[in-house]
Amino acid sequence: MNSSPNDETSMSEQTAGDPEAMADAVAVDVLDEIEAEAEAEIAEVIDTDDLLEESRPRPQSPFDRPGRWFVVHTQSGYEKKVKQNLEARISSMNMEDNIHEVVIPMEDVVEFKNGKKQVVQKKVFPGYLLVRCDMEDDSWYVIRNTPGVTGFVGQGAKPSPLPRRDVETFLQVKEEGDEIATKRGKPRLEYEMGETVRVKEGPFADFSGEIVEINEDQLKVKVLVNIFGRETPVELEFSQVAKL
Repeated sequence: MNSSPNDETSMSEQTAGDPEAMADAVAVDVLDEIEAEAEAEIAEVIDTDDLLEESRPRPQSPFDRPGRWFVVHTQSGYEKKVKQNLEARISSMNMEDNIHEVVIPMEDVVEFKNGKKQVVQKKVFPGYLLVRCDMEDDSWYVIRNTPGVTGFVGQGAKPSPLPRRDVETFLQVKEEGDEIATKRGKPRLEYEMGETVRVKEGPFADFSGEIVEINEDQLKVKVLVNIFGRETPVELEFSQVAKL
């Protein structure tokens, strides 16, 4: 409630003869000013943050870029060469307006070599490429007849485009203007629970078994090995097993 001049005069008259009351009144006024300034600063910060958030460009989903994403099957181990072949054909046949992008999906994987942990990039789908294009007869012909391409993935004779969920799972959403990158989250371990591996060395060399426990800190796995008809858990170092 706003005080009238009469109220202010009355308050002054009340505190004129009381120094402590006057001091309290001044302290209240100072605190009110400090609180008002603090609230103004907080409001200013919030407003600034909101403006920055609004002005920041939203990351564009790779699904929303021109064309649709298709999965192309290649000869395993030749994905990089096939990608180079396809990009060369796109350029030489002036198909840049129809075939927009060729990607080898990659992911970070934790490996253990010589007792040391390291993160390396590996293919998510060995033997496959992702191609973003406008699927027309000319596009189909250029892609399908690229050396090393064995076909499209899809039901029936017509290639099936990937749905949004799969595109955004396999490819990372980047800021506007940046190139698309393969999706990277927390690096996954080279070995997984339930995976069957072969023992490379030691008393159980050439035995195979299922991984039932992974100890990343000690660089060890526990494998169920069939010994004399019984499955026995055997603890092995990462370097002692290999993928089948």
